[in-house]
Amino acid sequence: MVRLYALLFVVQIVLAVCALISCLSAEEGEIRALPRIGWVLIILFFPLVGSIAWFVAGREPAAGRPARTRWPVGNGFSERDRRPVAPDDDPEFLKSIAERSRQDDRELFRRWEEDLRRREDDLRRRQAGPPDGVPPRSRDGEPPREEDRPEV
Repeated sequence: MVRLYALLFVVQIVLAVCALISCLSAEEGEIRALPRIGWVLIILFFPLVGSIAWFVAGREPAAGRPARTRWPVGNGFSERDRRPVAPDDDPEFLKSIAERSRQDDRELFRRWEEDLRRREDDLRRRQAGPPDGVPPRSRDGEPPREEDRPEV
């Protein structure tokens, strides 16, 4: 009789371990009726009954078999109410990053064009030279340097 009780105890522990592994490895959409933590607590506190309940009512049936019950899937939230887990899974976030990058690129390109126009205008003014009799001045209003002064 003791051997029978020992065998039933080992079967109960193996069943509970299998149920825990199944529960913890199931995808969120495959868990029915309770959240995952609820099923884990039931399996831990009531190993035999909790394990059987998990295999019968807690997990989604295999793809080939139709569901026998109409219990809600997941933890009570619909798929459209759920937010993506990570920002890189959120299409709106990715669009905002792309738009921000395009705006930054346009602004940088605009500044480069302005700087190029300003430099070209400065170069044209230098090449045209100052009017006769007026000593050349630097861009900052400082007196010309030695190499800029005309020879006397």
